[in-house]
Amino acid sequence: MNTPLLMIEDDHRLAQMVAEYLGHNGLAVLHCADGASGLAQLQGERLPALVLLDLMLPDMDGLEICRRIRALPGAAAQVPVLMLTAKGDPMDRIIGLELGADDYLPKPFEPRELLARIRALLRRSARAPATPGGSERLRFGQLEIDRDARSVTVAGQAAELTSYQFDLLVTLAASAGRVLTREQIMEAVRGRELEAFDRSIDVHMGRIRAAIEADPKSPKRILTVRGVGYVFAKQQD
Repeated sequence: MNTPLLMIEDDHRLAQMVAEYLGHNGLAVLHCADGASGLAQLQGERLPALVLLDLMLPDMDGLEICRRIRALPGAAAQVPVLMLTAKGDPMDRIIGLELGADDYLPKPFEPRELLARIRALLRRSARAPATPGGSERLRFGQLEIDRDARSVTVAGQAAELTSYQFDLLVTLAASAGRVLTREQIMEAVRGRELEAFDRSIDVHMGRIRAAIEADPKSPKRILTVRGVGYVFAKQQD
C-alpha cells in the first residue's frame, strides 16, 4: 500500500517528476502548489506520513509554514518535515531546523538521495530506534522518556520535540555517561555518516536543550564535549 506524502512546491514540473519517481518506489504524493492549501491538508482527518516542503512559495515563506506545522494541534505537529532548500543557503537550513524541520535537502538533488532521506524519516517516525535495555521508559530525575509512546516529560510537563529530535535524545539517553561523537549520533539516527561541515546536529541539540533543560545556556543533562560530541549526564536532579 502506498504511503501518502504531501509535497508543498510551486514548481509543477519538479513536483510531477518527484511524484512519478516516488510512485515507482511505492510512495504516493499529494501535491500542493502553495502554503495555504498545504496547511489545509494537515488539518484533515487523514494526515500525510511526511511533508516535503519548499522554502520559496508564492503565498508565504516555507519557514513560516514549518513554524505553523509545529504549532498545529495533536499528531499533525509531529509529521516529519523534509525541507527542500536552494543550494548555497545554509542559514535557511539552520533556521528551518530550529523551527522544527527534521531534515533538509539542497536543490538540485538526486532522486535516489531524496528517496533515501524520506525512507529514513519514515522509519524513525514509525518506531523508536533500537536501543539497549529492556524498559520502554528512561528516567533521569524529573526527566522521563517513553520510547513506546515517543513522548518526553519534565516534572510531569510535556516537552515538545520533533520525531528526529526525539530519536537524538533517545540515542544519547540510552548511552548515558558515554561520550558520543557527532558522527556516531548521526549514523545511529539517520543511517549515514555526518557530512563535512554539517552542523545540523548542533542545531537540533539546541532545540532539545530548550525543551528539557531548566537553563539551556547552562545545560545539566546534555553536555558538550568540545571537539568530540555530546554526553548525556547519568546523574540529574
